[in-house]
Amino acid sequence: MLENQDIKAGKNSAVISYFYLLGVLIAYLANSDKKSQFAYFHIRQSLGLWLSFLALGYPVGYFDNWQVTGSFWTAFGILFIYGFSTALSGKTIPIPLVGKFYQTAFKKIK
Repeated sequence: MLENQDIKAGKNSAVISYFYLLGVLIAYLANSDKKSQFAYFHIRQSLGLWLSFLALGYPVGYFDNWQVTGSFWTAFGILFIYGFSTALSGKTIPIPLVGKFYQTAFKKIK
């Protein structure tokens, strides 16, 4: 469990990290002084989410079917809103389905 002080110190960086890859970079650099574990948790979640979006979005874009692309956008939107809302509320709940994988894949970000 993270301390309340750590959450307060890293909340801005955690929220900023969800604004595309530039937000991840800005949050990482802003958090390099504070070393907030809360912010690093959300930086890892956001980085994984955006990289997955780029890796899967490109092939999905070639489908000439609105159901496939619509499902992709809906799923990404739900995961994005979930991660963003947990950062706003000060919680460290992994994104469903892929959040634990992102934490282990990017464990060197700390």
